[in-house]
Amino acid sequence: MCDLHGCGAHRDMPPIVVPDAVRRAFLKGLATLPLAAILFDPVLARAQADRTEMVEIPLGEGKPVRGALALPDVERAPAVLLIHEWWGLNDETRTMAAEFARQGFLAFAIDLYDSEPATDAATAIKLVQGLDPAVATAKLVAALDWLENHERGTGKIGTVGWCFGGGWSLNASLARPVDATVIYYGNVQKTAAELKTLHGPLLGHFGTLDENITRDMVERFETAMREAGKGDLLQVYWYEADHAFANPTGGRYDADDARLAWDRTQEFLKTRLAG
Repeated sequence: MCDLHGCGAHRDMPPIVVPDAVRRAFLKGLATLPLAAILFDPVLARAQADRTEMVEIPLGEGKPVRGALALPDVERAPAVLLIHEWWGLNDETRTMAAEFARQGFLAFAIDLYDSEPATDAATAIKLVQGLDPAVATAKLVAALDWLENHERGTGKIGTVGWCFGGGWSLNASLARPVDATVIYYGNVQKTAAELKTLHGPLLGHFGTLDENITRDMVERFETAMREAGKGDLLQVYWYEADHAFANPTGGRYDADDARLAWDRTQEFLKTRLAG
């Protein structure tokens, strides 16, 4: 089940098969696997997620901002703030942080809920409904400030989010200037006035079959961006796919489109966060 906030767990897709010998080699650090195969396999996803470090960032008088930090092999790197789906900060999102680090980024996957991740839609809905937008925005701003000044960073920062996190990737970039924003099929219902604070370029990935993040919504967003004088910052790609097409654990995963979107995301971020 997919909706405006996220996509349900995989049920009907043919499995991505990882042979036992390859799985054992991966767990020993002796083999690499495609990202989709890691995300699809709970054991491999947990192993990859465990390569991140859970850290806390001070937030004034409020509770610290929690999240998973993944460091690249290079001494200094541009930073990327990752924002989870409606499930919360689960192994899949932490795995994405590890993968971004492997691609050469200082990656921090934030926990907007400050809670154990949901494993069913009913719990996820409660987490979304219980989120205070003002508190979430403060957490995102604190995380971005921290990343910009991190000793292993270059000062360049971007945001990336999926579904629920896609909308919050945009919200973060409106609340605090960043150098690049990536949205995977997130809610982009914004007015021109709200978009005036956007600073850096924005890349959006959307599915033509998505009945929640629709073409009409995205086209109205494009119009609002132009009215805000930000039209030249926006780059949108459409895929013949449904909502959450980039999530291998979801029933609407599209391998070819997910790979293409990932390649475009990497190129976009490496170009925009260079220097």
